[in-house]
Amino acid sequence: MPTTTAARIHPTAAALSSTIKHHLLLRPSHRRHVVFRNNTSFSRRPMLTMASAPTPLQVCVKSSITVPNKLGDCPFCQRVLLTLEEKHLPYELKLVDLANKPDWFLKINPDGKVPVVNLDDKWIADSDIITQILEDKYPELPLTTPPDKASVGSKIFSTFIGFLKSKDPKDGTEQALINELSTFNDYLKLNGPFVNGDQVSSVDLSLAPKLYHMEIALGHYKSWSVPDSLPFLKSYIKSIFSRDSFTKTSALKEDVIAGWRPKVLG
Repeated sequence: MPTTTAARIHPTAAALSSTIKHHLLLRPSHRRHVVFRNNTSFSRRPMLTMASAPTPLQVCVKSSITVPNKLGDCPFCQRVLLTLEEKHLPYELKLVDLANKPDWFLKINPDGKVPVVNLDDKWIADSDIITQILEDKYPELPLTTPPDKASVGSKIFSTFIGFLKSKDPKDGTEQALINELSTFNDYLKLNGPFVNGDQVSSVDLSLAPKLYHMEIALGHYKSWSVPDSLPFLKSYIKSIFSRDSFTKTSALKEDVIAGWRPKVLG
């Protein structure tokens, strides 16, 4: 691990120069992306002019536990990354092994939790706080959700976990999840395709990673999938999972399965 400080983490020049990859410019309206990788981090950022390019934001996130140098399975980390991607903000990832947290990470965040983002030379934790600061600081490409829609789908994640951990098929946890999903499906029928209508907003970016975990974990551990009786929800999932921002920031299926194993077996 290169020497680090609480203010900035510097990968070696050799590592950078040997691992720069360019995505081809598909058409004039698309911006080129540069990917930097070394043994602990990578970044994906739009290539802007020197005059307009902001400094890439440093983002500490969970690393994969199944494949080296890959993004891990934290839905809260993905929420922050989705926000950065949808706002087209450049960023540099710092992958953190949460089972063996490095000293440099504990120095900037003694609580040892991710995500953490360096904003104005301060390390900020908690995805709720981070995404609100990003919205306030970078209002372009707004993602604000109206207050009356901010809690839509908010109980899905907890009911998913309850069903996933359940050992009793008759305890009502599956029905509780279906009830929450049905409510969300009905909402989308009247207000969709996204929570705030035609445009993706912050609620979608919070909910989508949780639905991703739900789909993978319940499919693996309970052979369960979203019922066909919820077509608007299924369309929502397909649409948001296919967004470029989502495919760039989603965890490996193997990591999601491994990440939930302790809760299933515990």
